[in-house]
Amino acid sequence: MATSNATAPKSAPKAKKQSKGFTGIKSGLAVIACCAVIAIIVYLFGLGHISNFKGGDAAGVMFHFQTPEGLEPANLMGTVYKGGFVVPIIWTLMFTVVALALERFFAIRTAYGKMSLAKFVADIKAALRNNDLKKAQELCDKQRGSVANVVGATLRKYAEMEGNSELNKDQKVLAIQKELEEATALEMPMLQENLPIIGTIVTLGTLMGLFGTVLGMIRSFSAMGTEGGADSSALSTGISEALVNTASGIATGALAVIAYNYFTNKIDRLTFALDEVGFSIVQTFNATH
Repeated sequence: MATSNATAPKSAPKAKKQSKGFTGIKSGLAVIACCAVIAIIVYLFGLGHISNFKGGDAAGVMFHFQTPEGLEPANLMGTVYKGGFVVPIIWTLMFTVVALALERFFAIRTAYGKMSLAKFVADIKAALRNNDLKKAQELCDKQRGSVANVVGATLRKYAEMEGNSELNKDQKVLAIQKELEEATALEMPMLQENLPIIGTIVTLGTLMGLFGTVLGMIRSFSAMGTEGGADSSALSTGISEALVNTASGIATGALAVIAYNYFTNKIDRLTFALDEVGFSIVQTFNATH
């Protein structure tokens, strides 16, 4: 016998789909590859342009017929070029840090939502104290971002547990806590995307600078050991390679440390806000049921 419309079970209302906005670049390797191409182009055609070295003629400058090998640098760009093949490697790491820092800035900014995170948390807690779930859900829909997505999912579970007569209070509280943990677990990987790459460059950038320094010093000592006296050109080239790579490696490592610590702190603040609101939701359910 067909079920009548009056007795047919009503389907649960569909949750409003949250807008994710900018969630970041998923392929960090693609970013590194693009930065490597840019670094090589800058090294060969920017720093390595013949105009940055002494002794280049006008035709060589215009048509780039000449190569800078064996020429003395005429400016700082030429000196950097003399740093050798380690220079584009270090610059690849530096460009990668800059690119991923910009990517993380916009991704985490989107995760925070449209309004101040502190104000959003305060408004949610005030709505919970007044047992106004509708207003709390409206705040989440207006705020958006990762925090709002987690809080919204938890509030929907809260409303579902209010209408559930099969579970006892402790089971309902556990269900709300589980929903909070699952929603948080879905959002956190998006926040930490590509941060491990920046964390790796913190050490790798400094090590590559040290590697370039060692190569430059080897060249310098080889020039000093040449029969008939030291080759001044080779000696200066070796010292330039050592100093340029040292400076580039330190700058890359410092930039990576600053970026990593900044974004880690932003994620910690967001996580703390999630914990604060989640605790308030659970405590409100405990106190009112």
